[in-house]
Amino acid sequence: MSTLSKRHILQQIAVIPAMERGKLSTYSFKERSGLAGPYHKLQHWQEGKNHTRYVPADELPAVEAALAGYAQYQQLTERYAQLVIAETRQNLAASKKSKSPP
Repeated sequence: MSTLSKRHILQQIAVIPAMERGKLSTYSFKERSGLAGPYHKLQHWQEGKNHTRYVPADELPAVEAALAGYAQYQQLTERYAQLVIAETRQNLAASKKSKSPP
C-alpha cells in the first residue's frame, strides 16, 4: 500500500507544470495616481540574499500559478517524506524484533 502511495505522490509531482519560489507582494506609490498601479514584486531568499523581481501585470497569472505549483510540490514532498520515515521506522522495529538476544 505504501509503495503505491509513494508512486502516486511522485506521479503528482511530475505533472506540476510550473514552479516558482518566493512571496508575491502588491504595492503602490503614494505620489502616483491609483490608475498606474498596483505593482507586484516577487521576493525570495537565495544563497543568503534576498532577491526581488518585479512582475509585470501580464505575467501575474503565470507567476501566481507557479507559486501555487511550488506550494503543491512542498506539500507532496512532505507527505512523501512522512511515508518513507514511517516505512523506515517499521523496518527498524522489525529488524530489532528479529534480532532477539541469545
